[in-house]
Amino acid sequence: MVVRVRRHQHTHLPRRRSGHTTTVTIGAERFCLTANQQDDGSLGEVFIHWGKHGTSAAGLVTAYAVALSLGLQHQVPLAELIRPGLDQFFVPNGHTDDPEIPRVRSAVDYIARRLAIDWLPSAERAELGVFTLTERVHRAGTWITACELAARPSAPPVLPAGCR
Repeated sequence: MVVRVRRHQHTHLPRRRSGHTTTVTIGAERFCLTANQQDDGSLGEVFIHWGKHGTSAAGLVTAYAVALSLGLQHQVPLAELIRPGLDQFFVPNGHTDDPEIPRVRSAVDYIARRLAIDWLPSAERAELGVFTLTERVHRAGTWITACELAARPSAPPVLPAGCR
């Protein structure tokens, strides 16, 4: 008996697909991130545009987008594709004009976080340490409440980690 195993199961995207483009400024640099979806609504491909066509920087972000897209088309989970990009540190970095992601360590860090927020459920994002602005505010409120409760005279003298 001969059993054939397909190593790579490539999913083909529809000829016409829907998606969205996000424009962000990181430091003084402007990026455009386009994310298109598959028929089932999941992320299918990514395009990133930065700087002048033909420059090293533009080529590197294009190569990153191609790698992400190929991984997605071969059914690699998005969380596994973006995990290595989180917290990568290089220029441009710093403040962004995206209210959900106000500060990043690099363009790749931003792209990974934006894709996570747009395409992953909150439980998967929490495992990666990526939270929306609303989730961060809620977490901070919970942390402050825990510190206030621990600081009460009737509470045990041990404060939670991170409380003064």
